[in-house]
Amino acid sequence: MDERKQLFTYRNLQNIAKYYGDMTNQVSEFPTERTFQYQHSLPPLPVPSLEGSLAKYLDAVRPFATEEEYQVTAAVVKRFGEGIGKDLHQKLLQRARTRRNWLEDWWLDAAYLELRYPSQLNVNFGGPAPYLEHCWPPTEGVQLQRTSISMWHTLQYWDLLRTERLDPHKAGNVVLDMDQFRMLFCTCKVPGVTKDTIINYFKTESEGPCPSHVVVMCKGRFFSFDAVCDGHILTPPELLRQLTHVKQCCEGEPAGDGVAALTSEERTRWAKAREYLIGIDPANKTILETIQSSLFVVSLDDAKPYATAENYTPVTREALTGDPTIRWGDKSYNSLSFADGTFGSNCDHAPYDAMVLVTHCYYVDQQLKATDGRWKGSETVRPMPLPEELVFTVDDRVRSDVAHAKQQYFETTQDLQVVCYAFTSFGKAAIRQRKLHPDTFIQLALQLAYYRQHGRLGSCYETAMTRRFYHGRTETMRPCTLEAQNWCHTMLLPAASAEAKRKALLLAFNKHNKLMAEAQNGKVAGAVTLPCPPVWLATPQSWERLLPWCTMATGSSTASEMTGSWLPVRRGSPVERQMQRHCSRTWLPPYMRCYISLPQLSSNTHTHTHTHTHTHTHTHTHTHTHTHTHTHTHTHTHTHTHTHTHTHTHTHTEFVDGSQ
Repeated sequence: MDERKQLFTYRNLQNIAKYYGDMTNQVSEFPTERTFQYQHSLPPLPVPSLEGSLAKYLDAVRPFATEEEYQVTAAVVKRFGEGIGKDLHQKLLQRARTRRNWLEDWWLDAAYLELRYPSQLNVNFGGPAPYLEHCWPPTEGVQLQRTSISMWHTLQYWDLLRTERLDPHKAGNVVLDMDQFRMLFCTCKVPGVTKDTIINYFKTESEGPCPSHVVVMCKGRFFSFDAVCDGHILTPPELLRQLTHVKQCCEGEPAGDGVAALTSEERTRWAKAREYLIGIDPANKTILETIQSSLFVVSLDDAKPYATAENYTPVTREALTGDPTIRWGDKSYNSLSFADGTFGSNCDHAPYDAMVLVTHCYYVDQQLKATDGRWKGSETVRPMPLPEELVFTVDDRVRSDVAHAKQQYFETTQDLQVVCYAFTSFGKAAIRQRKLHPDTFIQLALQLAYYRQHGRLGSCYETAMTRRFYHGRTETMRPCTLEAQNWCHTMLLPAASAEAKRKALLLAFNKHNKLMAEAQNGKVAGAVTLPCPPVWLATPQSWERLLPWCTMATGSSTASEMTGSWLPVRRGSPVERQMQRHCSRTWLPPYMRCYISLPQLSSNTHTHTHTHTHTHTHTHTHTHTHTHTHTHTHTHTHTHTHTHTHTHTHTHTEFVDGSQ
C-alpha cells in the first residue's frame, strides 16, 4: 500500500465534532443512551436578530459590489430594517413562539416539495462507495456476492436504528438532533400536482411494526422480498440466493417496461402519470406502496464504471446519471450495485441531508474493512419464499410517458461534466499540524484557485449544520468574505512578504471560522428565500454575482472516505429561469479526498512553506449569441455558438504557516 495511504486512519476523526459530531464510535458495546432519547429535550431553533441578519447580508454582498452598488444596497437595507423588516421580524418571532423549529416546514416546502422540475437530476444526491480502495477493487463476476454482503451490513444498520442502539451524535458534549436518521429507511417522496409529500413508514421497536422488505430492480423490472425471516435478518448466503433468483429471471429476457423512469420526470407530469397508472389497475397502487414502504431499493446495474482510488469520475457519473429504469428517483436510498463489483448510491434529498448517508456508508465501510469484505458466518440457507416480481399494468399511454421520461432524462445528462479526483499530496494531518481547520483551508483554497483563474472571487455557499437544535438541518455560510478577498489579492502580489501573506491568511481563517460557528448556532438567516423583496433589487446587477445564489455551492462530507455530489442547474434551462441561479455544486470530499501525508512543513514562522496545489478546472460553457442586424436590405443574421473549454491549470500556491 502507498505510504501516504498507510498514514490515513479511519480513527483519526477526533476533531470532526466541531462541525458534524463524532462518527468514530457509532455503536457502543453496552449502550447507555438510546438513539432518539434526546429529541424532546433539544432547544428550539432560534430566530436570528434582524440587525445581525442584515449586517451579514451586507458583508456577503460587499466583495461583489462596486462602491456605487454597495451604497445603494446599504441604503435599501437600512430602509428595510427600519420599515417593513421590523414587521416581518415580529411575525417570525410570533411564529417561533408556537413552533420548536420555525423554519422546518418553510424550508422543506420551498427547497424540495414545491419545486416542479425533475428532482432526480436536480435535487437528488449520490456518489461512489470507497470499498474499491481496500477489499473490493473492480472485479467482474462478484456483483451479487458483494451485494449480498453490503446489503447485510446495511440491514444491520437499520436494526441499530430500529432498536435505538446507534449512539446519539454529539458535538463535544452537545447532543445533536437525530430525527433525519428516521428517514434513511422506509421513506419515499410521492409526487403531487402542485406539491409533493414525504411518506415515512419507519418505526422503532418500541413504536411498533416496521416494514422489512427490500425492492430489487434489474433491467427495468421490480422484485421484492422480506429481509427478515423468523425474526432474524437474512444472512449474506440467503440474500445471495434471493439476488441470484432475480438475476436469473432477468437474464436473456426482454427488459421490463421501465416504469421507474417516470420518477425522473417533471414533478407535475409525474404526478399525473402516477394518477393515471393507479386508475388503470388498483394493483398498480399496491405495487407503488410496496416500493414506497420498502427499506431501500437495490439496483442491479449492468454498467461497469471501473473507477480507481485516484479517479472516481466514472462511478460518480453513473451514480448521478445512470439508467433511470433501475432506480426509484423518489426513494430515500437507492443502493447501486454495478457489474464490475463497485458500488454507489442515489438518494432523494428532501427527507434528509448528506451526513445521514455519509454516516451510514462510513459504518458499512468500517465493517467491510474489519472483515476484509468477506462473510465468515454460516453458509446455511433457510427455507423462505423466493422474491416476488412486481408487474405494473401498463398501456400505450404509460409506455409513451416512460419513453418521454427517458428521452428527457438522457438529453439532460448529456449536458454535464463530472470530475471526481483524489488529491493525495497531503491531507488534514498536515493542515491541523499548522493549527488550521481543514474545512476552512479547503474553502480558502477554492477561493484562491477561482481568483487565479478568473481574476475575481466566486460567490460561494457552504452548508453549516444546525442539528444542535430541534429538527435542525442546515444553514447558509458565505465563505467569500472581504478577508478572503484581501488574502487572495495579497497572495498574487509579487512584492508581498511572507509575513503579510501569513497575516492575511489568518484573518481570513478567523473570519470564516467565526461565521461558521455563528451559522451553526442559528445566528444566520441566509437560507430563507422570500419573493424578491426590495433588498434584492439593490444588489449587484449581474446574476453571477447576485446573492443568495452562487457560483459554487459546497459542503464537507467530513474526514471520512465518503464522498458524493449533486448536479448543477443547467445554464439557460427552465430550471435556471425558475431559480435564477447557476451553480456548480458538490459535496467537498474529505478535504479534497486527501490521504494523510506529511510534507516538509516547518513550524518556524520565519520559514516559507511551499505547498504545490494542482487545480483541475473543467469548464463547460454554452454560449448562445443572437445577433439581429438590420440594414437597407433587411438582412437578418442569426449566430449560434457552442464552446466547450477544458482548462488544466497548475497553480503554485505559497502558504505561509502560523497558528491561530
